[in-house]
Amino acid sequence: MKIIKNLAVLGLVCFASVANAADKLTVYSYRQAFLIDPILNDFTKETGIDVDVVFSKKGIAERMMREGRLSPADVVLTSDFYRLMELVDKELVVPASSELLNSNIPAQYRSPDETWYALTMRVRNIYSSKERLGKLNINYEDLADPKYKGKICTRSGKHPYNISLVASMIAHHGEAETKAWLTGLKANLARKPQGNDRAQVKAVKEGLCDLAIGNSYYLGKMLQDPKQVPWAEAVEINFPNQDNSGSHINVSGMALAKHSRNKDNALKLMEYLSGDKAQKAYAEVNMEYPVKADVEPSALVASWGEFTADSLPIYKLAEFHHAAVKMLDEVKFDL
Repeated sequence: MKIIKNLAVLGLVCFASVANAADKLTVYSYRQAFLIDPILNDFTKETGIDVDVVFSKKGIAERMMREGRLSPADVVLTSDFYRLMELVDKELVVPASSELLNSNIPAQYRSPDETWYALTMRVRNIYSSKERLGKLNINYEDLADPKYKGKICTRSGKHPYNISLVASMIAHHGEAETKAWLTGLKANLARKPQGNDRAQVKAVKEGLCDLAIGNSYYLGKMLQDPKQVPWAEAVEINFPNQDNSGSHINVSGMALAKHSRNKDNALKLMEYLSGDKAQKAYAEVNMEYPVKADVEPSALVASWGEFTADSLPIYKLAEFHHAAVKMLDEVKFDL
């Protein structure tokens, strides 16, 4: 009887834990705390819904797979499109149907089946040395031009930002033409792909290369760091392909966890993140472009000028992701 009684008590405790978990939200986030915490704190103040956050640089999908039905995750925030696709491919998220989300987020930046929504945009820019090249009207395709031999720096081709760029090139030009372009780009590299996006701008400052591939918001980040201001001031930020297809866009995003116990409140949070206040916070704090069309970028970002974005729907990149990875291996881009 004692064992049965203890089991009964244990059952009540477990039931209470599940109930308590349903009274608040748990967010799994690839986005960093300095950016996310203030936004979620405002959400709690406005709605009364508490939010716990688990931050991680990697492995969230693997963690959710291990947790299975017991996963406490309600909403997942990602820092790039690749992470969104990973969640979808592993069937860890479910559609989040909302008229408000569909109104706030343009169709180009959300999944047709509502399994994910973009939150912010960043441009894959080409930075040029102010001293040696100046401001350029340049295309991604130009990076394979022999005139730039030994003058280009970039991070690993296998980084999600570059995989997405290659996928977009395949979408626009097909595999054969893109492979020729990628081979030409590799031949023009000043050094083996390495470091992050900021390291490429630093390399331009140091004279190791004249062109660097990097996301737009890193320029804002460097201008906020006294040690990195000289790097940022040594380059021009160029928005590629302004006379044709437009600049390649990558996104951060969000998705509704498959085993969320509180889907109604999770949807409220997702709607809040797509709204004006949260979108403005993303823009001001992290120098990203808001995905909601009527929210302005920060004054610093706006000072870089207007640009035309590639009209290719972001979800189309998923169709060419595996081909892009295979192609990077075939040309031995990182070797």
